[in-house]
Amino acid sequence: MKPLEGIRVLDLTRVLAGPYASMILADLGAEVIKIESPHTGDDSRGFGPFVNDESIYFVSINRNKKSLTLNLKTEEGKQVFTKLLTTADIVLENYRPGTMEKFGLGYAELEAINPRIIYAACSGFGHTGPYSQQAAYDLIVQALGGIMSLTGDAEGTPTRVGASVGDITAGLYTVIGILSALHKRHETGAGQKVDVAMLDCQVAILENAIARYAVTGQSPKATGNRHPSISPFAVFSAEDGYIVVAAGNDQLWKKWCETVGRSDLLQDVRFNSNSSRTENWADLEAIMSEVLQQRPAQVWIQVFRDAGIPCSEINDIEQVVQHPQVVAREMVVYQEHPIAGRVMMPGIPIKLSKTPGSIDAPAPALGEHTSLILEEAGYSEHEIMSLRACGII
Repeated sequence: MKPLEGIRVLDLTRVLAGPYASMILADLGAEVIKIESPHTGDDSRGFGPFVNDESIYFVSINRNKKSLTLNLKTEEGKQVFTKLLTTADIVLENYRPGTMEKFGLGYAELEAINPRIIYAACSGFGHTGPYSQQAAYDLIVQALGGIMSLTGDAEGTPTRVGASVGDITAGLYTVIGILSALHKRHETGAGQKVDVAMLDCQVAILENAIARYAVTGQSPKATGNRHPSISPFAVFSAEDGYIVVAAGNDQLWKKWCETVGRSDLLQDVRFNSNSSRTENWADLEAIMSEVLQQRPAQVWIQVFRDAGIPCSEINDIEQVVQHPQVVAREMVVYQEHPIAGRVMMPGIPIKLSKTPGSIDAPAPALGEHTSLILEEAGYSEHEIMSLRACGII
């Protein structure tokens, strides 16, 4: 049995942040009913890459879900939704704030129908504040939230993080909010609203950048591939490629010096503490680079691992999906999709010893489960046919 079995989610989200959150809930056993607009569905169904005209982008983050098409702009569509609401635990949406209220389906209205409902809203800027009505994408919140100013080379242009961290972090925090509200509901019996903003989540992960600003009064700048306050903690060139060395304390620094035959550096006042190494980074980088360029990357990696010094090669995606640790942890899985065929996708990173999640069903075709869900809700075959004929579903 999975940990969230018995939990029903009405999922109104599309593209990435919201669907990523509902994917996590579905992987852990929740019944996720993905409610999509008839004929068009989730925007991401049109995003590449494609296999047999099926979006692998969509397939990769909508596994384990059911698809129901429903036109919420109609009174009949709203009636269907509110009927489903009576058996739901969670409503998840990532519309611009105020959209659900325009439908007459805001939290106040839904709570009146089902006081136990947990209403989770994942938006760009949240349901309060002067930017609440502004449009947001991952790139926008990475820029506005400061992370782009910290990424890339010091003399280069501001750089977007390679993964969609604006969306993904919002999805993760939304799940945390939902699970917190579920836990509280066990005690009180009452649901509540969970309001998560992509921008808030970007600010939350700035960690020591805000700490450094608080202390110095100066905005931290991009520092390339090194850590701004731990040294050595950076990328270096070996004889035939790049490696990462992360000697994050004085003991590891001592090990590194002894391992490469440079114990003399331990007596150098420029490098006798983490703060002095960071202050004299330019000198330290030059010395370390000279040493590391004398041998191939894999030779150094084996030497450092044997000595207990944190280090790594820099893998591309092909190397990641084939890495023995990634494979051993089942973090790359394959699923058979009826149209796209065998699809590679990330596995489930949460490893539960007694109630593990699993990937059981492929992403649904648009409206694949509409009739089944409505039949379970008490609609007759004639009523379903009528709703379909009228474009409600």
